[in-house]
Amino acid sequence: MSQTQSFELTGFQRDLLYVIAGSDQPSGQTIRREMEQYVDTVNHGRLYPNLEVLVEHSLVEKGSHDQRTNYYEVTESGEQLLTDRLKWENQYVSDLLEADQVNLASSSSD
Repeated sequence: MSQTQSFELTGFQRDLLYVIAGSDQPSGQTIRREMEQYVDTVNHGRLYPNLEVLVEHSLVEKGSHDQRTNYYEVTESGEQLLTDRLKWENQYVSDLLEADQVNLASSSSD
């Protein structure tokens, strides 16, 4: 499969990729719990097909903790996609991020 661009993924799939990248070989249930902190409900029928898309695009590898539990891990291609995406986003929001840092610094000094 050709190199996947971040724009080819849904927002939900990108969020899954971020969660997996920030975790140490999370299971599907661990990913679901983490996502549900920001999304109302993440059911089985939504989670696992989207994880499979990430696997099919070679952005995530799926392994096995045991006979019942799979884990997911971001591949080099997935890491590169996230890096490229962050660079792209930062060119548009860097001023906002800098202003937010200034606001945080002034709030903590009060």
